[in-house]
Amino acid sequence: MESAKRVLVYLRKDNSLLQCAQFVQDITGLYGDRHQDRAVVNCGLDQNRFIVSDQPFGGSSKAQLQRPTFCPIKNLSSDQAASLPEVIRNRGVDVGVTVLLQSANNKVLLTRRSKTLTIFPNVWVPPGGHMEPGEQLLQAGLRELQEETGLSLQEAHQPWSILGLWESAFPPLLSRGPPIRHHIVTYLLVSSNETHQELQEKLRPDEQEVSACVWLDPQIAERIVATEEGLKDSGKNVPGLQTSVKITEVRGGTLAQKDLPLATLLNTAPNDGEDVERVSTGTKYALALWLDTLRLKDAISV
Repeated sequence: MESAKRVLVYLRKDNSLLQCAQFVQDITGLYGDRHQDRAVVNCGLDQNRFIVSDQPFGGSSKAQLQRPTFCPIKNLSSDQAASLPEVIRNRGVDVGVTVLLQSANNKVLLTRRSKTLTIFPNVWVPPGGHMEPGEQLLQAGLRELQEETGLSLQEAHQPWSILGLWESAFPPLLSRGPPIRHHIVTYLLVSSNETHQELQEKLRPDEQEVSACVWLDPQIAERIVATEEGLKDSGKNVPGLQTSVKITEVRGGTLAQKDLPLATLLNTAPNDGEDVERVSTGTKYALALWLDTLRLKDAISV
């Protein structure tokens, strides 16, 4: 398995020996009902291994693990799995770390991936990427945040927590081809003591990875979360809903403000053909968890 420079997912269940996750392994189904798309697990890093377990272990955190109903790994038949190229079958499952950056005035940052990227091009996600050996979760997330957006946050001064885990595959549907990537994405909620306007002034996106940025308020996040995958116009015809959002595009190394139709952020994953500009399904999951934290904070403050 080509794992020399990659942090991979390892699994333990029912006090079994720790095992490296197989590329075609249905991880969410392992810890829950195969027909359900959600499970509660314990997770953490140990010696460059990201461990997912049904039992707590030293340094672990409890987190919700979820996948989309159309997850290719869940729906992969044994024949389809066997037909994957050996180099794919032997990849293991990669670890992704993504930062949902919350400003002091309760907005979160999303970035639109460059059209030139091979995985999820032109799709809106929080900043993030792979872990490097020796890194901790927050360290990896803040490194990716700086590399992609230019925002440099001091690790020791940032309140943070694990929002949840997401089982992701690319392409995102089997109807668009067999999977070539399989990740467990760790969504981190990182809180800044600066407003989104103050953070906006420091944005220096890397155009090779990021083509645009947007700050979402809870109201827009709620509309995005409410869209249902598989329904073409889900959530788009809501009376009184604003029709556009202000984004910052990267154009030849300079930043420019632009109005983006809100309907673009409400697009869902197409079953076939070319993908469309949209908020990724995993990002919708993370936004829903973020909104839950805001409701909990409001309930505590009452």
